[in-house]
Amino acid sequence: MEKKEVFKEKAKKSIDELFDNIDKLQNKVDNATDDVKDKYREELEELKKKKNDLMAKYNKLEDAVEDKWEDVKQAFNESLPSFKQGLSRLGKIFKKEEKKAAAPKKKTAKKTAKK
Repeated sequence: MEKKEVFKEKAKKSIDELFDNIDKLQNKVDNATDDVKDKYREELEELKKKKNDLMAKYNKLEDAVEDKWEDVKQAFNESLPSFKQGLSRLGKIFKKEEKKAAAPKKKTAKKTAKK
């Protein structure tokens, strides 16, 4: 029984951390370009679906009876990586934006014609 409780605690901690990361990324979107905002919104909508799925599976963990525990645990474990990948894609959108903003702008040399 102790293993079950430990797993549930770790699962809850993972979910909380992932959701906190979404909140942090949400705060960055206000300062982003329109292109980044559009990409972010697309990814966020997909992630919200995965979030709901993940929470449903976590709730099943909470309510799982002994004979269904392993099935429910496996279903949760299979959902977690997909959610993490979606979160990672969101983070990459902002990293690209930050790199663009930090990169020095190249000056184009004007060719002068010799007379």
